[in-house]
Amino acid sequence: MTRRFAILLAAGGSAALMLGALGFQYIGEMPPCKLCYWQRYPHIIAIVIGLLALYFTGRALPALGALAALTTAVIGGYHTGVERKWWEGPTSCTSGSISELSTDDLMAQIMSAPLIRCDDVPLELFTLSMASWNMLASLSLFALWLLAIKRS
Repeated sequence: MTRRFAILLAAGGSAALMLGALGFQYIGEMPPCKLCYWQRYPHIIAIVIGLLALYFTGRALPALGALAALTTAVIGGYHTGVERKWWEGPTSCTSGSISELSTDDLMAQIMSAPLIRCDDVPLELFTLSMASWNMLASLSLFALWLLAIKRS
């Protein structure tokens, strides 16, 4: 596999994942949570890096693409843990313990809570959430970026 083809596959994979995310958001009417948005930013960066890496030689741009893919994979892994209740997510998009809250505090928390929670799984496929699938796909894209570095 050539450097150029690996870059096309890696950046194209990020583009495909972004199109899928936008499709679920706008066609499937599944609005993203805060962590879903966080997973999108590195994909956008990887797409831009991929376009630049097609025209500039060297290892720096593929290395940055690999970093972007790895970043979104890590965020996807973190999001998976939040969804599976392995750890708490950001307080702005998950529910915490309410046992020590007064009724007034609980009502204030409910009224200020975001509409989309990070610890809810809107869609599962083969027991994996969209965050889990993004993590696995992004690790594959990371491997493609590493191949592009090797071929540089």
